[in-house]
Amino acid sequence: MRRLLAIVNASAGSVGEEVVSEVLAVLGEHAETERVRIDDPAGLPEALAAHPDRDPVVLGGDGTLHALVAALAERGELGTRTVGLVPLGTGNDLARALGVPLDPIEAARAAALGEPRPLDLLRDDGGGIVVNAVHIGVGVEAARAAQPLKPVLHRFAYAAGSVIAGLRTRGLPLKVEVDGRVVANGRHRVLMVGIGNGSSIGGGTPLTPAAVPSDGLADVVISFSTGPLRRLLYGVLLRLGRHTSRQDVATVRGARVRVSGPPMRVNADGELLGPVADRTWTVEPGAWRLALTTAP
Repeated sequence: MRRLLAIVNASAGSVGEEVVSEVLAVLGEHAETERVRIDDPAGLPEALAAHPDRDPVVLGGDGTLHALVAALAERGELGTRTVGLVPLGTGNDLARALGVPLDPIEAARAAALGEPRPLDLLRDDGGGIVVNAVHIGVGVEAARAAQPLKPVLHRFAYAAGSVIAGLRTRGLPLKVEVDGRVVANGRHRVLMVGIGNGSSIGGGTPLTPAAVPSDGLADVVISFSTGPLRRLLYGVLLRLGRHTSRQDVATVRGARVRVSGPPMRVNADGELLGPVADRTWTVEPGAWRLALTTAP
């Protein structure tokens, strides 16, 4: 029987004690399960160290999953401990990309009974990791505008934030290189750069709709839609997943992505970082494992 460590993030978007109890009951039916409650992702390393022989199962959102994978990476345990995911956050974007059930009971069953599936990881040259997606430009401004709206609009806050950001943002003169090939030369303003391991951000906005988190490549989307009307139209089409067909949007795939230019803020798995003037992300194929009932 598997030995699991159920990690409950008390601050995740939809964590209620009744739901947690139901999830723990399902996990306990199929595996020997220990529960630990954290109030902040900073408590993850201590929880992992206290239970080194158990596979962690996250009861929380994308942010908690990101923090857990980062903690495992710091401990050198990405290849030895299989992660389980019960998506109880606001966006749950990686869960959507991987086909993890959004129903907590079904997700718990998958976490306990699923097979370890290898998944890619993006690692940046500043020591950070990304499990789902990183983006720069209007998407960062959308996330910042959405933050105060989350308590009211929940997962729809990002859509509202996107409209607000689309009206305000003029873009940045960024240089983007993918596997050494220059895709944006830095002489023209870029509205948004998205690098996707998973397919969506902000609770279902399909930034890189064709991304596969286990193919060894990142999907890169670069929008040059900087005029006022073009910005608005891009935002609408982005929400619909039809933005990649625009002539002023470039899409490429690669294993190494470098973005440079004026100081820029970065959204990595929902965490706002920076400003930085130069950053490179490299795909690490099959770097970590998630319990899944179907292949990603």
